[in-house]
Amino acid sequence: MSAPLIEFDNVTVLRDQTVALDRLTLRIDDGERVAILGANGSGKSTLLDALTRAVYPLTGHGPSSLRIYGQERWDIFELRGLLGIVTHTLLRDCTGRYSALETALSGFFGSIGVWRHHRVTDEMRTSAREALQLMGISHLADRPLTEMSSGEARRAVIARALVHKPRALVLDEPTVSLDLPGRREMHAALRRVVRSGASLVLVTHQLEDLIPEIDRVITLRAGRVLHDGPIRKVLRSATLSEVFGVDVQVAERDGVWQMW
Repeated sequence: MSAPLIEFDNVTVLRDQTVALDRLTLRIDDGERVAILGANGSGKSTLLDALTRAVYPLTGHGPSSLRIYGQERWDIFELRGLLGIVTHTLLRDCTGRYSALETALSGFFGSIGVWRHHRVTDEMRTSAREALQLMGISHLADRPLTEMSSGEARRAVIARALVHKPRALVLDEPTVSLDLPGRREMHAALRRVVRSGASLVLVTHQLEDLIPEIDRVITLRAGRVLHDGPIRKVLRSATLSEVFGVDVQVAERDGVWQMW
């Protein structure tokens, strides 16, 4: 069996002296399609920041570990070929007049855009165009991000994470602030990614983001796992009322989940 995609074992993270992850223990196996659900402040973004090493677990409070594919230490270039992570910070920073193709190509260099010293090969260009096609924006390859809709630009940034053909894609709130057409286009693109064989970890507070291929839901509250199980077991009115701290109703229609 392959090593788990992600393993948090008793991980605590502080942000501004406030506990953001509280002895978090969580395992996601390779090949899974999982949603991590929670209200603002539940620890979702900190979980992703811990994966990217933007923050580090607290030490000196008992045994703890954070492993990706079974390893605690990685060469970042090697890991980039296995795990594509798209955070809010990356979405914010990928701006300017870079084209969709340049944005996708920059994934090979860990940069924002392609610079003069970067050596772009034909193989890289082919992979970048394939990633744009997977995200449904191959026709926008030469268009600057500044001339795209928010949804199109966001899909170009996700293509940047796909150029290495990673085994897993981790996304943070991919449809926040998008209109209905933009959300539908994003969902269709994510379904194509999943059908290509990639694992998916989707971090969100919106049930509408849960594409039909997701079959496991993990909820967070106050930096700890509150629920973890099959989607139809977790996505219930009583369960999500507990997650969000208010009375909510949940319904599913033709594979689309809604909460109000």
